[in-house]
Amino acid sequence: MARIVGGFVAPHNPVMYFNPQGATQEQSDACYGAYAAMADRIKELEADAAIVIGCDHYILFGTECLPPYVISTGEIEGPVDQLPGLKRKPLLSHGALGAHIAAEGSRTGFDWTVGRALNVDHSVAVPHHLMLEPTGKDIPIVAVMLACGVDPYLPMARAWALGEHIADAVASFPGDERIVVIGSGGISHHVGDERMGEVNPAFDQKVLDIVTRGDKDAMLALTDEEILRDGGNGAMEIRTFACAMAATRAAGGRVVGYEPVEGWVTGMGFAELEVAA
Repeated sequence: MARIVGGFVAPHNPVMYFNPQGATQEQSDACYGAYAAMADRIKELEADAAIVIGCDHYILFGTECLPPYVISTGEIEGPVDQLPGLKRKPLLSHGALGAHIAAEGSRTGFDWTVGRALNVDHSVAVPHHLMLEPTGKDIPIVAVMLACGVDPYLPMARAWALGEHIADAVASFPGDERIVVIGSGGISHHVGDERMGEVNPAFDQKVLDIVTRGDKDAMLALTDEEILRDGGNGAMEIRTFACAMAATRAAGGRVVGYEPVEGWVTGMGFAELEVAA
C-alpha cells in the first residue's frame, strides 16, 4: 500500500516574489536555503507524490461559496494570483489519490468538496515551485485547501482530524507510492489591517516548538482569539500545520529554519516532520 514517508511545514509568502528587497540578504539566503534543504530532503525520501495542504485567501472562493475543505481529484492549475517569476500553469495532478481520499472521506465522515478541475493560489504553487520542482522529478500532487483566510474558519480540531483521515486514506491506496505531506502557511503575519508588517517571534517559536514536539494537545489548545491576538489573521494558516502534523501521526520533527522578516510581513518558519512508524 502507499505510505506517507515525510512531512514538512513551510511558508508560501508571495511578498518574496514581488518585493525580494524586503528581506536582508542574510534573511533571504536563510529562507531560500531552507526551501532548498527541504527540496533535497524530498528527493532523498524518493517521493513519488505530494499532498500540499494550502489555504484559500479569499481568492479562489468568495462570498458566494466558502467550503471548509477542498481536495483536488482532477486537473490542477495555478497560481491564479500570478507572481513575478511564478506564472500560472498546469500542475501535475495525482487525481486518483485525491479521488481515493475523497471517497474514503465519504465513507468515514469527511464530506470533501472536490475540485475536478481545481485552480489553486500561491499557497499551493509556492511550495510546488520551491520544494518540488527543484527535486528534478515530475512529482504529482494532491491539492488540499483549508478555510483559513476568512471567517468561518475551519476549527483546529477538525483540521487535525482531517490529517488523521488523510493518513488512513493514503494507507489504503493501492500501490507502493511514497508520499510526502506539506503544510503550507505563514506563522505570525497580518493581512490587510493596521498591524500589517508586525511579526511576533515569540509566537512563532511557540508554534514551531509545538510542531517539533508533535504536541497535539498544545496545538488544539491554541484558540482563535490567541492566534489573532499574538499571530495576526494570517497566522490562522497554522491549521495547515496541524493537518500535516496529524497526517504524519504527530511524531515530532526538527526546525529547518526561521526568520522574522518584517519586510516580507511574515514569520518565516520551516520544519521537517518525522513520520511515526
